Amino acid sequence: MTGVLERRAEGSAGPTPPVTMAGALNAALADSLAADDRVVVFGEDVGVLGGVFRVTDGLARRFGENRVFDTPLAESAIVGTAIGMAMNGLVPVVEMQFDAFAYPAFEQVVSHLAKMRNRTRGSVQLPIVIRIPYGGGIGGVEHHSDSSEAYYTATPGLRVVTPGTPADAYRLLRQAISCPDPVVFLEPKRRYWAKETTSLSVDGPGIDRAVIRRSGRDVTLITYGGTVATALDTAEAAGGEGWDVEVVDLRSLAPFDDATVTESVRRTGRAVVVHEAPSFGGYGAEVVARLTEQCFHHLEAPILRVAGFDIPYPPPKLEQHHLPSVDRILDAIARLQWDDRPEVGRA
Repeated sequence: MTGVLERRAEGSAGPTPPVTMAGALNAALADSLAADDRVVVFGEDVGVLGGVFRVTDGLARRFGENRVFDTPLAESAIVGTAIGMAMNGLVPVVEMQFDAFAYPAFEQVVSHLAKMRNRTRGSVQLPIVIRIPYGGGIGGVEHHSDSSEAYYTATPGLRVVTPGTPADAYRLLRQAISCPDPVVFLEPKRRYWAKETTSLSVDGPGIDRAVIRRSGRDVTLITYGGTVATALDTAEAAGGEGWDVEVVDLRSLAPFDDATVTESVRRTGRAVVVHEAPSFGGYGAEVVARLTEQCFHHLEAPILRVAGFDIPYPPPKLEQHHLPSVDRILDAIARLQWDDRPEVGRA
């Protein structure tokens, strides 16, 4: 990871060697700290240790303890301090160590962070990024594998984004830190070690845009974060069943990119929404509602969801049954009334 920082600091051009998502996030933080003296990074163990997942490794050593520093174990105080710092001209990037650890800070996020700009009629902006490792797939125990995105997307005044690839991790985090709005930046922790050979660049889709990861004509898989890779694996497997599957990575959960997603669904006529969080009241329900309203006359079948079960996150030995899998998504695709269009679907 330090090597990535050194190459970025030297301004080297062209594709880097394979970089992990954690390494891409580290480079994004380093480049943002170097580009803007107002940026500060802080949270539990992010300084000397470099974070639980080593995303901030080497940053305190490079930029000093006034720019990258540790805090007490008090999430509400971390976010409250960030709000005060932003009101006085700084650009805080704070880390919540795990998804469920962020809940003590929720009152600060909902009552103050999300509302300050509206409360002051735009005169006070809070350019704060809250980094939250979220989701399962790492064998974590209780409080270490929550998918809490619906809490934040249901809060007006917040941007909520989540990367599905290392390149997007770098791009989205740089864009989030440059954004004048508060951003909840959800990092799919099971993808921290996913590698990609790519150029780390801010060029590309904007912070509020979805992207098509794989083109297809028969059905659209709509997903984000940790399940992007699962959806792409499903699309490959579906080819053997005669289905040509398109994969849309939402990237931005709030605001929602209606244009990109509805264009895809209107073209394919079928859709499945995939996410790790429980299905009932989950983020996928909002996606289904929006698409049903906007694409109803183009749909060949009801839009289905493949999600986590409606239970607290299970023990590590059972999480492979809880998380959406290729088989579960293929089963949903098979239920999309293919008899109505015999020219597509199973060969």
